[in-house]
Amino acid sequence: SSRCTNEETYLVQKLTRAVFMNNNTDTCARVCHSPTGYGLGQTFGTSAGTQDFDSVEESDVIMVIGANPSAAHPVFASRMKKRLRAGAKLIVVDPRRTETVEGPHYKAAHHLALTPGTNVAVVSAIAHVIVTEKLYDEEFIRTRCDWDEFQDYAEFISSPDHSPEAVQLLTGVPAEELRKAARLYATGGNGAIYYGLGVTEHSQGSTTVIGIANLAMLTGNIGRKGVGVNPLRGQNNVQGSCDMGSFPHELPGYRHVKNPEVRAIYEAAWGVTIDPEPGLRIPNMLDAAVEGTFKGLYCQGEDILQSDPDTHHVAAGLAAMECVIVHDLFLNETANYAHVFFPGSSFLEKDGTFTNAERRINMVRKV
Repeated sequence: SSRCTNEETYLVQKLTRAVFMNNNTDTCARVCHSPTGYGLGQTFGTSAGTQDFDSVEESDVIMVIGANPSAAHPVFASRMKKRLRAGAKLIVVDPRRTETVEGPHYKAAHHLALTPGTNVAVVSAIAHVIVTEKLYDEEFIRTRCDWDEFQDYAEFISSPDHSPEAVQLLTGVPAEELRKAARLYATGGNGAIYYGLGVTEHSQGSTTVIGIANLAMLTGNIGRKGVGVNPLRGQNNVQGSCDMGSFPHELPGYRHVKNPEVRAIYEAAWGVTIDPEPGLRIPNMLDAAVEGTFKGLYCQGEDILQSDPDTHHVAAGLAAMECVIVHDLFLNETANYAHVFFPGSSFLEKDGTFTNAERRINMVRKV
């Protein structure tokens, strides 16, 4: 679980690889972080946000996509609202009119209430406006990006199919409202984008993240205070649990298990041979259990029966296993299928560290 400490998460993936001798380790953080890991990794070369939370205090335009920080991220939201009350402009891209759209002494300049499932269309339409109206930062693109690649991208995104007018019927966002929001982001000064699970927990997650990164690069809003692309995580240690190697295909540090040089590092440290074949994700584990080829599961801090899709399928998979061990604070729904239950420790009962969305490592100590 991404509620476990870095140390616990590291030990669980080590247990799987060094003792169980396979890579069948997975985490709920993969669902909400993988699109960020892939999208930002492909565009920026690193699988994390570009700013710290203090950066928002120097933003002039703040775009929030698929997130409601007023309700879900109060620490960040307090800094954001402080800046909005000082005069920064806010653009909210969300199907709902959330608490973030309007609050005491501030109101979003634009609320793009898109139809669910049209994230990529809206982001592409914003890019279309920036490119076709030549609002992009040519000097930044020439010096910091690949100008030839930009030419190909500009030709693609300039297609009338991506215009706000063309996608209006699909997205439900009025074309003129979208154009005004795009112009504000491109010309309003320091522009920062913050996005949440409304972007990442989606079939279009990775593509949307890449599109968001493209908006930042188009406008030169990267590489200084007050700008950037910043994911807002779903739980307190999403960043840390992924950093620690909770993925079935990656060892700690996002290093692929198929790479012999990577495996050699951990084989020397752990004194074992690591399987080069990527492991199963949680849905694949349950599929294999129903088929009779997956026999046991150790579940730490995660209630997969409650939180994973297709509850009947999860229950069937758990029921088919010969050994299910649940390690948690309470007897949760998954524990109904457990052969063994281990009581867990809350953050108040142990020492360890968490890594938050800005990659700041926070220590917790036993009370």
